[in-house]
Amino acid sequence: LLGYENRAVADADFTNDAVDAGEIGAGHSVTALYEIQLVADADPEELALVTHLRYLDPADGEVHNQQTSLAPMAFTSDFAASSPHFQLAAAVAEFAEMLGQSPWAQDGDPAQLASDILRIAGQLPGDETVLEFVRLALAAIDQMP
Repeated sequence: LLGYENRAVADADFTNDAVDAGEIGAGHSVTALYEIQLVADADPEELALVTHLRYLDPADGEVHNQQTSLAPMAFTSDFAASSPHFQLAAAVAEFAEMLGQSPWAQDGDPAQLASDILRIAGQLPGDETVLEFVRLALAAIDQMP
């Protein structure tokens, strides 16, 4: 889970409400990005992964669990075919990993990221949040080696 390395929860503690798991406050949202490496000759119908989501519903105080299974055919290797909002989230994540000098970003190319950010911003015209990210990211990338 990109950006949450310091919030890893042991499998045995996943259902332990006493363990701090990086809660999200009411009215807030989060986008979770996982990098998935699929086996080249995987059966497209076979199970690739299972996600588990556990949350406390503030309306009823009950803990809910959701599970989703995905097969390899649910993924695409064509980044350009994904939505501009997904591409933006991926660019923001890569930028954050580069800024934090994460080992996951050691092969990152600041010039390519700048090009991607500008291309993505062109697909989301008039979005002030995107424009602010572009301005800040390009200024920081300009200072990167």
